[in-house]
Amino acid sequence: MIKRHIPNTLTSLNLLSGMLGIFYVLEGYIQYGAYFIFLAAVFDFLDGFVARILKVHSEIGKELDSLADLVTFGVLPSFILFQMIRTHSNLDYVPFFVFIVGLFSAIRLAKFNVDTRQSERFIGVPTPANALLISTLPFTALTFPGLYGIIYQPYLLMGLALLMSFLLVSELPLIALKFKNFSLRDNLFRYLTLVAGLVCLIAFGLGGIPFVIIVYILLSVMEGLMKKNEAGI
Repeated sequence: MIKRHIPNTLTSLNLLSGMLGIFYVLEGYIQYGAYFIFLAAVFDFLDGFVARILKVHSEIGKELDSLADLVTFGVLPSFILFQMIRTHSNLDYVPFFVFIVGLFSAIRLAKFNVDTRQSERFIGVPTPANALLISTLPFTALTFPGLYGIIYQPYLLMGLALLMSFLLVSELPLIALKFKNFSLRDNLFRYLTLVAGLVCLIAFGLGGIPFVIIVYILLSVMEGLMKKNEAGI
């Protein structure tokens, strides 16, 4: 039946978006990387949504989804960092260090496929969140000219690549925007994440997305600490 191929077609469009993004980034259009990551994120959402609606889940679809996500949310962000360093420095081999993001994204996706704990919360930073943070850094540099030199500082970008690689595979519990109910008490940090994200996007556009991801991580840490205190741990 044709309908069983629809989710995999959408997943393939996710993969195609990642490949096109890599091409344009290597051609020097670094900002295009973010556009293709956004497009891929839409396809990534739709493939799962459509699969649930049509009730056509398959093991092939699950594996294809991970492979597509690796290219789009792992390899593409690596090349964005690579080009950011290469086009703003004379360093020969240093830019290749940031490929660590792609390697750890692969580990993160493999762990996600076998980790049953991530039904209600993420364990470690999701690859799409990491990809969005990295891909929108050029927009942040344009939005805040005073930060341009800092954002494009090669060793700072290397440090960011190392930090985000660690967070991808860390045991850090992070908020998943899945609502069982809509009470403020049970969803305080989810609402705070949504409000902070909306404020940053309205105020700074795409340049505000790195701040959204940072706030998301910080709120997740705060929520985790509060839960530990409540449990007396």
